[in-house]
Amino acid sequence: MRFCDITGQEELKRKLAEAIDAGRISHAQLFTGMAGAGTLPLAIAYVQYLNCRNRRGGDACGECPDCRQIENLAHPDLHFVFPVNKQGKKSGEVVLSDDFLPLWRSAVAETGGYFTLQEWFERLDLGKTLKGIISAKEADEIIRKLSFKSFEAEYKSVIVWMPETMNEEAANKILKILEEPWEKTLFLLVSERGDLLLQTIRSRTQEVAVPRLSPATLEAAAAAAGVSDPHKARTFARLAEGDLTALRHLSEGTADERRSDNFALFRELMRYSYNDRHLELLNWAEEAAALTRERQLSLFDDSARLLRDSFILHAGAADAVYLYGEEEEFCRKFAPFIGARNIEPIIAETETAKMQIARNGNPKIVFTHFALAVSKMIKRLQ
Repeated sequence: MRFCDITGQEELKRKLAEAIDAGRISHAQLFTGMAGAGTLPLAIAYVQYLNCRNRRGGDACGECPDCRQIENLAHPDLHFVFPVNKQGKKSGEVVLSDDFLPLWRSAVAETGGYFTLQEWFERLDLGKTLKGIISAKEADEIIRKLSFKSFEAEYKSVIVWMPETMNEEAANKILKILEEPWEKTLFLLVSERGDLLLQTIRSRTQEVAVPRLSPATLEAAAAAAGVSDPHKARTFARLAEGDLTALRHLSEGTADERRSDNFALFRELMRYSYNDRHLELLNWAEEAAALTRERQLSLFDDSARLLRDSFILHAGAADAVYLYGEEEEFCRKFAPFIGARNIEPIIAETETAKMQIARNGNPKIVFTHFALAVSKMIKRLQ
Protein backbone atom coordinates (compact mmCIF):
# COMPACT_ATOMS: atom_id res chain seq x y z
CA MET A 1 0.00 0.00 0.00
CA ARG A 2 1.46 3.34 -1.07
CA PHE A 3 0.80 6.76 0.44
CA CYS A 4 -0.98 7.75 -2.77
CA ASP A 5 -3.54 4.98 -2.17
CA ILE A 6 -4.67 6.64 1.06
CA THR A 7 -7.55 9.12 1.08
CA GLY A 8 -6.53 12.59 2.27
CA GLN A 9 -4.00 13.07 5.10
CA GLU A 10 -1.60 14.79 2.71
CA GLU A 11 0.35 16.70 5.37
CA LEU A 12 0.72 13.66 7.60
CA LYS A 13 1.88 11.47 4.71
CA ARG A 14 4.49 14.07 3.78
CA LYS A 15 5.78 14.26 7.36
CA LEU A 16 6.03 10.48 7.67
CA ALA A 17 7.98 10.20 4.42
CA GLU A 18 10.29 13.07 5.38
CA ALA A 19 11.04 11.48 8.76
CA ILE A 20 12.08 8.22 7.07
CA ASP A 21 14.19 10.07 4.51
CA ALA A 22 15.95 11.90 7.35
CA GLY A 23 16.57 8.65 9.25
CA ARG A 24 14.26 9.65 12.14
CA ILE A 25 12.70 6.23 12.67
CA SER A 26 11.39 5.51 16.15
CA HIS A 27 11.44 1.79 16.93
CA ALA A 28 7.94 2.01 18.50
CA GLN A 29 5.16 4.24 17.19
CA LEU A 30 1.51 4.60 18.16
CA PHE A 31 -0.87 5.55 15.34
CA THR A 32 -4.00 6.87 17.06
CA GLY A 33 -7.31 7.83 15.48
CA MET A 34 -10.53 6.36 14.16
CA ALA A 35 -10.24 3.46 11.76
CA GLY A 36 -12.05 5.46 9.08
CA ALA A 37 -9.39 8.18 9.16
CA GLY A 38 -6.82 5.75 7.74
CA THR A 39 -4.72 4.63 10.72
CA LEU A 40 -4.13 1.10 9.41
CA PRO A 41 -3.48 2.09 5.76
CA LEU A 42 -1.01 4.73 6.97
CA ALA A 43 0.86 2.17 9.09
CA ILE A 44 1.12 -0.27 6.16
CA ALA A 45 2.20 2.51 3.78
CA TYR A 46 4.82 3.62 6.31
CA VAL A 47 6.35 0.12 6.40
CA GLN A 48 6.28 -0.12 2.61
CA TYR A 49 7.98 3.26 2.17
CA LEU A 50 10.59 2.34 4.79
CA ASN A 51 11.51 -0.87 2.97
CA CYS A 52 11.09 0.30 -0.62
CA ARG A 53 14.30 0.05 -2.65
CA ASN A 54 13.40 2.78 -5.13
CA ARG A 55 11.57 5.57 -3.29
CA ARG A 56 10.62 8.53 -5.39
CA GLY A 57 8.52 11.65 -4.97
CA GLY A 58 7.83 10.96 -1.31
CA ASP A 59 6.28 7.55 -1.99
CA ALA A 60 7.19 3.92 -2.48
CA CYS A 61 7.75 2.73 -6.03
CA GLY A 62 5.19 -0.06 -5.84
CA GLU A 63 7.32 -2.18 -8.19
CA CYS A 64 10.30 -3.55 -6.27
CA PRO A 65 10.06 -7.01 -4.65
CA ASP A 66 9.56 -5.58 -1.16
CA CYS A 67 6.75 -3.28 -2.34
CA ARG A 68 4.93 -6.07 -4.10
CA GLN A 69 5.10 -8.40 -1.14
CA ILE A 70 4.00 -5.74 1.33
CA GLU A 71 1.09 -4.72 -0.91
CA ASN A 72 -0.05 -8.34 -0.77
CA LEU A 73 0.54 -8.39 3.02
CA ALA A 74 2.83 -11.36 2.43
CA HIS A 75 6.29 -10.01 3.18
CA PRO A 76 8.27 -12.40 5.42
CA ASP A 77 9.56 -9.48 7.53
CA LEU A 78 6.15 -7.86 8.08
CA HIS A 79 3.97 -9.41 10.78
CA PHE A 80 0.42 -8.56 11.79
CA VAL A 81 -1.22 -8.96 15.18
CA PHE A 82 -4.92 -8.32 15.64
CA PRO A 83 -7.72 -9.44 17.99
CA VAL A 84 -9.06 -12.91 17.22
CA ASN A 85 -11.35 -15.54 18.65
CA LYS A 86 -13.70 -18.18 17.32
CA GLN A 87 -17.00 -19.81 18.06
CA GLY A 88 -16.82 -23.22 19.71
CA LYS A 89 -13.23 -22.83 20.89
CA LYS A 90 -12.16 -25.79 23.01
CA SER A 91 -10.80 -25.38 26.51
CA GLY A 92 -7.09 -24.56 26.34
CA GLU A 93 -7.14 -24.07 22.57
CA VAL A 94 -4.79 -21.32 21.36
CA VAL A 95 -6.12 -18.95 18.71
CA LEU A 96 -3.54 -16.73 16.99
CA SER A 97 -3.62 -14.01 14.34
CA ASP A 98 -1.72 -16.20 11.87
CA ASP A 99 -4.69 -18.58 11.83
CA PHE A 100 -6.77 -15.82 10.26
CA LEU A 101 -4.24 -14.19 7.93
CA PRO A 102 -6.14 -15.07 4.71
CA LEU A 103 -9.28 -13.46 6.15
CA TRP A 104 -7.24 -10.43 7.29
CA ARG A 105 -5.69 -10.00 3.85
CA SER A 106 -9.08 -10.13 2.16
CA ALA A 107 -10.50 -7.57 4.62
CA VAL A 108 -7.67 -5.13 3.89
CA ALA A 109 -7.86 -5.74 0.14
CA GLU A 110 -11.63 -5.26 -0.05
CA THR A 111 -11.77 -2.12 2.10
CA GLY A 112 -8.37 -0.57 1.50
CA GLY A 113 -7.72 -1.02 5.23
CA TYR A 114 -10.72 1.07 6.28
CA PHE A 115 -12.81 -1.14 8.56
CA THR A 116 -13.91 -1.02 12.18
CA LEU A 117 -13.26 -3.43 15.00
CA GLN A 118 -16.89 -4.58 14.93
CA GLU A 119 -16.71 -5.19 11.17
CA TRP A 120 -13.67 -7.37 11.78
CA PHE A 121 -15.52 -9.30 14.49
CA GLU A 122 -18.37 -9.83 12.03
CA ARG A 123 -15.92 -11.31 9.52
CA LEU A 124 -14.75 -13.64 12.28
CA ASP A 125 -18.42 -14.57 12.86
CA LEU A 126 -18.17 -14.07 16.62
CA GLY A 127 -21.87 -13.43 17.21
CA LYS A 128 -23.30 -10.84 19.58
CA THR A 129 -21.37 -11.59 22.76
CA LEU A 130 -18.02 -13.15 21.81
CA LYS A 131 -15.18 -10.66 21.25
CA GLY A 132 -11.69 -10.92 19.87
CA ILE A 133 -8.62 -10.34 22.04
CA ILE A 134 -4.84 -10.23 21.71
CA SER A 135 -3.64 -12.90 24.11
CA ALA A 136 -0.39 -13.53 25.95
CA LYS A 137 0.30 -16.43 23.55
CA GLU A 138 0.18 -13.89 20.73
CA ALA A 139 2.84 -11.81 22.50
CA ASP A 140 4.99 -14.95 22.85
CA GLU A 141 4.62 -15.54 19.12
CA ILE A 142 5.79 -11.99 18.37
CA ILE A 143 8.90 -12.56 20.49
CA ARG A 144 9.59 -15.82 18.68
CA LYS A 145 9.27 -14.24 15.22
CA LEU A 146 11.43 -11.26 16.05
CA SER A 147 14.20 -13.47 17.43
CA PHE A 148 15.03 -14.54 13.85
CA LYS A 149 17.14 -12.52 11.44
CA SER A 150 15.29 -10.55 8.78
CA PHE A 151 14.79 -12.42 5.51
CA GLU A 152 14.87 -9.65 2.91
CA ALA A 153 14.04 -6.21 4.31
CA GLU A 154 16.28 -3.96 6.36
CA TYR A 155 13.66 -3.81 9.15
CA LYS A 156 11.57 -6.48 10.82
CA SER A 157 8.16 -4.84 11.31
CA VAL A 158 5.16 -5.72 13.47
CA ILE A 159 1.82 -3.94 13.09
CA VAL A 160 -0.40 -4.47 16.14
CA TRP A 161 -3.96 -3.47 15.23
CA MET A 162 -6.25 -2.47 18.11
CA PRO A 163 -3.69 -3.07 20.89
CA GLU A 164 -6.30 -1.93 23.41
CA THR A 165 -7.79 -5.43 23.09
CA MET A 166 -4.69 -6.98 24.69
CA ASN A 167 -5.23 -8.68 28.01
CA GLU A 168 -3.00 -7.60 30.90
CA GLU A 169 -0.50 -10.43 30.52
CA ALA A 170 -0.07 -9.72 26.81
CA ALA A 171 0.34 -5.99 27.46
CA ASN A 172 3.12 -6.62 29.98
CA LYS A 173 4.97 -8.89 27.54
CA ILE A 174 4.66 -6.31 24.77
CA LEU A 175 5.99 -3.70 27.20
CA LYS A 176 9.12 -5.81 27.77
CA ILE A 177 9.75 -5.91 24.01
CA LEU A 178 9.36 -2.14 23.77
CA GLU A 179 11.78 -1.64 26.67
CA GLU A 180 14.45 -3.91 25.14
CA PRO A 181 13.93 -3.81 21.36
CA TRP A 182 16.00 -5.74 18.88
CA GLU A 183 18.06 -3.71 16.42
CA LYS A 184 16.29 -2.76 13.16
CA THR A 185 12.91 -3.76 14.59
CA LEU A 186 9.84 -1.59 14.10
CA PHE A 187 6.67 -1.74 16.20
CA LEU A 188 3.60 0.09 14.95
CA LEU A 189 0.61 0.07 17.29
CA VAL A 190 -2.61 1.12 15.50
CA SER A 191 -5.21 2.17 18.03
CA GLU A 192 -8.60 3.86 18.22
CA ARG A 193 -8.43 4.18 22.00
CA GLY A 194 -4.84 4.83 22.95
CA ASP A 195 -6.04 6.00 26.36
CA LEU A 196 -6.92 2.39 27.20
CA LEU A 197 -3.31 1.24 26.81
CA LEU A 198 -0.95 0.95 29.74
CA GLN A 199 0.66 4.31 30.41
CA THR A 200 4.04 2.57 30.42
CA ILE A 201 3.40 1.39 26.85
CA ARG A 202 2.29 4.82 25.70
CA SER A 203 5.35 6.45 27.26
CA ARG A 204 7.64 4.18 25.21
CA THR A 205 6.05 4.96 21.86
CA GLN A 206 6.12 7.96 19.58
CA GLU A 207 2.53 8.98 18.94
CA VAL A 208 1.33 9.69 15.42
CA ALA A 209 -2.05 11.39 15.76
CA VAL A 210 -4.21 10.71 12.70
CA PRO A 211 -6.88 13.44 12.38
CA ARG A 212 -10.38 13.04 11.02
CA LEU A 213 -10.74 13.57 7.29
CA SER A 214 -11.92 16.99 6.18
CA PRO A 215 -15.49 17.47 4.86
CA ALA A 216 -14.04 18.48 1.47
CA THR A 217 -12.04 15.25 1.28
CA LEU A 218 -15.09 13.17 2.17
CA GLU A 219 -17.30 15.07 -0.27
CA ALA A 220 -14.84 14.26 -3.07
CA ALA A 221 -14.74 10.64 -1.90
CA ALA A 222 -18.55 10.46 -1.98
CA ALA A 223 -18.60 11.78 -5.55
CA ALA A 224 -15.93 9.25 -6.53
CA ALA A 225 -18.07 6.51 -4.96
CA GLY A 226 -20.95 7.38 -7.28
CA VAL A 227 -22.98 9.91 -5.27
CA SER A 228 -23.86 12.20 -8.16
CA ASP A 229 -26.12 14.65 -6.29
CA PRO A 230 -23.81 17.40 -4.88
CA HIS A 231 -26.20 18.19 -2.01
CA LYS A 232 -26.36 14.53 -1.03
CA ALA A 233 -22.56 14.24 -1.23
CA ARG A 234 -22.17 17.27 1.08
CA THR A 235 -24.75 15.84 3.49
CA PHE A 236 -23.04 12.44 3.59
CA ALA A 237 -19.64 14.11 4.10
CA ARG A 238 -20.96 16.03 7.09
CA LEU A 239 -22.79 13.05 8.60
CA ALA A 240 -19.67 10.86 8.28
CA GLU A 241 -17.82 13.21 10.65
CA GLY A 242 -14.35 12.63 9.23
CA ASP A 243 -14.78 8.85 8.93
CA LEU A 244 -14.35 7.24 5.50
CA THR A 245 -15.87 3.98 6.77
CA ALA A 246 -19.04 5.81 7.83
CA LEU A 247 -19.12 7.58 4.45
CA ARG A 248 -18.91 4.24 2.66
CA HIS A 249 -21.88 2.90 4.61
CA LEU A 250 -23.89 6.04 3.84
CA SER A 251 -23.01 5.94 0.13
CA GLU A 252 -23.88 2.25 -0.15
CA GLY A 253 -27.05 2.61 1.91
CA THR A 254 -25.84 0.03 4.43
CA ALA A 255 -25.97 2.59 7.26
CA ASP A 256 -29.66 3.35 6.74
CA GLU A 257 -31.06 0.50 8.84
CA ARG A 258 -28.77 1.08 11.82
CA ARG A 259 -29.21 4.84 11.57
CA SER A 260 -32.99 4.43 11.44
CA ASP A 261 -32.99 2.07 14.44
CA ASN A 262 -30.80 4.46 16.44
CA PHE A 263 -33.07 7.36 15.56
CA ALA A 264 -36.14 5.42 16.72
CA LEU A 265 -34.48 4.73 20.08
CA PHE A 266 -33.37 8.36 20.43
CA ARG A 267 -36.87 9.60 19.63
CA GLU A 268 -38.40 7.24 22.21
CA LEU A 269 -35.93 8.37 24.88
CA MET A 270 -36.67 12.04 24.29
CA ARG A 271 -40.44 11.55 24.20
CA TYR A 272 -40.40 9.55 27.42
CA SER A 273 -38.16 12.21 28.97
CA TYR A 274 -40.25 15.28 28.25
CA ASN A 275 -43.45 13.40 29.11
CA ASP A 276 -41.98 12.25 32.44
CA ARG A 277 -42.70 8.55 31.81
CA HIS A 278 -40.27 6.84 34.17
CA LEU A 279 -41.48 3.26 33.72
CA GLU A 280 -41.05 3.53 29.96
CA LEU A 281 -37.57 4.98 30.52
CA LEU A 282 -36.59 1.86 32.46
CA ASN A 283 -37.97 -0.34 29.70
CA TRP A 284 -36.03 1.73 27.16
CA ALA A 285 -32.83 1.15 29.13
CA GLU A 286 -33.48 -2.62 29.09
CA GLU A 287 -33.94 -2.55 25.31
CA ALA A 288 -30.77 -0.52 24.73
CA ALA A 289 -28.77 -2.76 27.08
CA ALA A 290 -29.67 -5.79 24.96
CA LEU A 291 -27.99 -4.34 21.85
CA THR A 292 -24.50 -5.36 20.78
CA ARG A 293 -21.70 -3.22 22.17
CA GLU A 294 -20.99 -1.72 18.75
CA ARG A 295 -24.65 -0.79 18.33
CA GLN A 296 -24.67 0.79 21.78
CA LEU A 297 -21.66 2.92 20.88
CA SER A 298 -23.24 3.98 17.59
CA LEU A 299 -26.46 4.86 19.45
CA PHE A 300 -24.52 7.32 21.61
CA ASP A 301 -22.82 8.79 18.53
CA ASP A 302 -26.12 9.31 16.72
CA SER A 303 -27.77 10.68 19.88
CA ALA A 304 -25.01 13.26 20.33
CA ARG A 305 -25.33 14.29 16.68
CA LEU A 306 -29.12 14.69 16.89
CA LEU A 307 -28.87 16.63 20.14
CA ARG A 308 -26.36 19.04 18.65
CA ASP A 309 -28.44 19.52 15.51
CA SER A 310 -31.54 20.15 17.64
CA PHE A 311 -29.61 22.82 19.56
CA ILE A 312 -28.47 24.44 16.31
CA LEU A 313 -32.10 24.53 15.12
CA HIS A 314 -33.10 26.06 18.47
CA ALA A 315 -30.42 28.73 17.91
CA GLY A 316 -31.96 29.62 14.54
CA ALA A 317 -29.09 28.38 12.36
CA ALA A 318 -31.01 25.85 10.27
CA ASP A 319 -28.64 26.28 7.30
CA ALA A 320 -25.86 24.70 9.38
CA VAL A 321 -27.85 21.51 9.96
CA TYR A 322 -27.64 18.49 7.68
CA LEU A 323 -30.82 16.58 8.47
CA TYR A 324 -33.39 15.04 6.22
CA GLY A 325 -36.51 12.90 6.41
CA GLU A 326 -37.91 11.80 9.75
CA GLU A 327 -34.84 13.04 11.62
CA GLU A 328 -35.38 16.59 10.40
CA GLU A 329 -39.11 16.47 11.13
CA PHE A 330 -38.60 15.31 14.70
CA CYS A 331 -35.64 17.57 15.53
CA ARG A 332 -37.51 20.68 14.44
CA LYS A 333 -40.28 19.81 16.90
CA PHE A 334 -37.82 18.77 19.58
CA ALA A 335 -35.54 21.83 19.25
CA PRO A 336 -37.42 23.95 21.88
CA PHE A 337 -36.37 21.44 24.54
CA ILE A 338 -32.62 21.84 23.83
CA GLY A 339 -31.01 25.17 24.64
CA ALA A 340 -27.94 26.80 26.12
CA ARG A 341 -28.87 25.67 29.64
CA ASN A 342 -28.90 21.94 29.00
CA ILE A 343 -27.03 21.07 25.79
CA GLU A 344 -23.59 20.85 27.41
CA PRO A 345 -24.56 18.64 30.39
CA ILE A 346 -26.62 16.33 28.14
CA ILE A 347 -23.72 15.91 25.70
CA ALA A 348 -21.36 15.34 28.64
CA GLU A 349 -23.69 12.65 30.00
CA THR A 350 -23.82 11.02 26.56
CA GLU A 351 -20.03 10.98 26.20
CA THR A 352 -19.58 9.62 29.73
CA ALA A 353 -22.03 6.78 29.09
CA LYS A 354 -20.30 5.96 25.80
CA MET A 355 -16.93 5.81 27.55
CA GLN A 356 -18.35 3.49 30.22
CA ILE A 357 -19.74 1.11 27.58
CA ALA A 358 -16.43 1.22 25.67
CA ARG A 359 -14.70 0.17 28.89
CA ASN A 360 -17.09 -2.77 29.35
CA GLY A 361 -19.35 -1.16 31.94
CA ASN A 362 -22.57 -2.97 32.84
CA PRO A 363 -25.00 -1.91 30.05
CA LYS A 364 -28.13 -2.12 32.24
CA ILE A 365 -26.63 0.16 34.86
CA VAL A 366 -25.15 2.55 32.30
CA PHE A 367 -28.33 2.93 30.22
CA THR A 368 -30.62 3.19 33.25
CA HIS A 369 -28.54 6.00 34.73
CA PHE A 370 -28.23 7.66 31.32
CA ALA A 371 -31.98 7.59 30.63
CA LEU A 372 -32.94 8.98 34.04
CA ALA A 373 -30.23 11.66 33.96
CA VAL A 374 -31.25 12.84 30.48
CA SER A 375 -34.91 12.91 31.55
CA LYS A 376 -34.11 15.38 34.33
CA MET A 377 -32.16 17.63 31.97
CA ILE A 378 -34.84 17.68 29.27
CA LYS A 379 -37.41 18.70 31.86
CA ARG A 380 -35.50 21.90 32.66
CA LEU A 381 -36.78 23.73 29.59
CA GLN A 382 -40.49 22.87 30.00
